[in-house]
Amino acid sequence: MNDIFLKNYPLLITNVKVAGLPADIFIDENGVIAAVGEHARKQHKGDAEFIIDGDGAIAMPGLVNTHTHAAMTLLRGYADDMVLQEWLNKKIWPLESHLTGSDVYWGTRLACLEMIRTGTTGFNDMYFFMEDAARAVAETGIRAVLCYGFIDLGSPEKREAECRATERLVAHIRSLDNPRIRAAAGPHAPYTVSKEGLRWCAEFAAEQQIGIHIHVSETEKEVSDSVAQHGKRPVAVLDECGILSSRTVAAHCCWLDEPECRLFAQRGVHVSHNPTSNMKLATNRVMPYHWLKAAGANITLGTDGCSSNNNLDMFEAMKTASLLQKFSWNDPTLLSAPEALQMATSAGSRALGFGTGTLATGSPADIVLVSSRTACNVPMHNPVSNIVYSCSGSAVETVICNGKVLMLEREVPYEREILAGAQEAASGLVQRAAQS
Repeated sequence: MNDIFLKNYPLLITNVKVAGLPADIFIDENGVIAAVGEHARKQHKGDAEFIIDGDGAIAMPGLVNTHTHAAMTLLRGYADDMVLQEWLNKKIWPLESHLTGSDVYWGTRLACLEMIRTGTTGFNDMYFFMEDAARAVAETGIRAVLCYGFIDLGSPEKREAECRATERLVAHIRSLDNPRIRAAAGPHAPYTVSKEGLRWCAEFAAEQQIGIHIHVSETEKEVSDSVAQHGKRPVAVLDECGILSSRTVAAHCCWLDEPECRLFAQRGVHVSHNPTSNMKLATNRVMPYHWLKAAGANITLGTDGCSSNNNLDMFEAMKTASLLQKFSWNDPTLLSAPEALQMATSAGSRALGFGTGTLATGSPADIVLVSSRTACNVPMHNPVSNIVYSCSGSAVETVICNGKVLMLEREVPYEREILAGAQEAASGLVQRAAQS
């Protein structure tokens, strides 16, 4: 294995373009960008342990995926082309009931591999057996905010168990003392978590100063059911329970109305747009980007899990998000390429507390090099347009997270081991389910 993968080293990246201009980047041994620009090479050439020749590549911040169920890579292609509730009740939840910690470990390692290969350096994850997910994240070198999927279905006994599981996960992640891995509270959704459970999650997150990760108004049925049960829409229920805050990431949000968009902005809620998943599951309405933008909300981008996407390629998510907004609201000016790139970088980094999400001196060195010598980047009239509308994650050559090289010229350490382990785990999971 190339020594450059072993640990953090002072690195000099040469011959790249930053914001369309020729530049070099120096990363210190603490994983921080110490210099960026035309003079970085002269100032720091003697300080670098390794020099990476970018060969004219586009250097950009690492992408941030703000809504995933990472270990669902094992369910990729298992159930497609179905109605959402039937898909969940008949296929996904029955299979998930047979999951083990080992499955989640291998599924998360596979997800991290796929994200690294497609330029993602950080993600926001909700699932089960999250201690095993944390082990996978630690080994692969990526950043993550991890939460246990809290579902009580109105049962006091179930709620108590979910509270204890959440507490254990937060304590475990803190014990790791890994700056790349953080914990969050994960109330699944207003329709699967009681008001008592929602209030507990809000109070616990505030007490522990951690984030909240929740699904909000993904379908019209969620909204109508909430009005029938509570006399108010899901967002009002969440606000009543204290869930809406500047530490909250709300996924999907397809069925928000204008007042709810303004309330999200007022509370500082970060919204995670998941266009590919919502199109595939036919939620019948796109997240109202223009209302959220007008209100001043921070809008980010996610893929959702691989059973409803079916990949974790944030390049695809950027393009899909932009095109879907234009098509759905009949406005070709909506969600421009620069806005889509910002959603996938700086907006996501801000939502998850990963830093600035920019290539600036003093920022964490989460850097992706995108080849300029590939068909999708020729000609290069507009690098940002190419990144959002032309390229896929396969154009990514090199990935650095927290100053550590995770992929160099398309090489990722231990890739074969991860692919074999994940395939074995997926086969075993399906076999156990079939025998039950």
